[in-house]
Amino acid sequence: MTKFKVYTKTGDSGTTGLIGGTRVPKHHLRLEAYGTVDELNSYIGLIRSHDIESKSKEILLEIQNKLFMIGSRLATDEEKSDLKEKLPIVEADILLLEKEMDRMDEELAELNNFVLPGGSLANGFCHVARTVCRRAERRANQLSNDVDINPLLLKYLNRLSDYLFVLSRKVLHDAGADEIKWKPDL
Repeated sequence: MTKFKVYTKTGDSGTTGLIGGTRVPKHHLRLEAYGTVDELNSYIGLIRSHDIESKSKEILLEIQNKLFMIGSRLATDEEKSDLKEKLPIVEADILLLEKEMDRMDEELAELNNFVLPGGSLANGFCHVARTVCRRAERRANQLSNDVDINPLLLKYLNRLSDYLFVLSRKVLHDAGADEIKWKPDL
């Protein structure tokens, strides 16, 4: 068996191959979309590496696997590959995020004003992931103007940013740290 090499040299000219074989420029919107999902996945890995509750770590691992599927879908030329059908995004994926937000929210104080990122490293990474998630959602929405994207994929990214916000609050709460309230008069 031949060992897989990470480098292929096929991208040296500024193009890359989609799943299905189509070559596109590395600045193509499709790459912006799935590259941002990949970036988000990396930040979620950073959150998972912190000392947070085990239930959240489990859910974050599920989210990372789902994001890898989403990135693969965005990287697939659907005219040349049927991979899209093999990587489903379903309503249950979105319901899991909502259920987890509700679970975490039960322990949190009512939110009466905007909060600033910070207070702990895990909280900061949750907020970075949340903003990267919003960018991934914007890129995927923009890409949906040109290619067929499952609306549930867009809905999942939207809900995931909400989940990451609630998680940011939960990790601060669990650490016994106070949220940093936004003070517009400063």
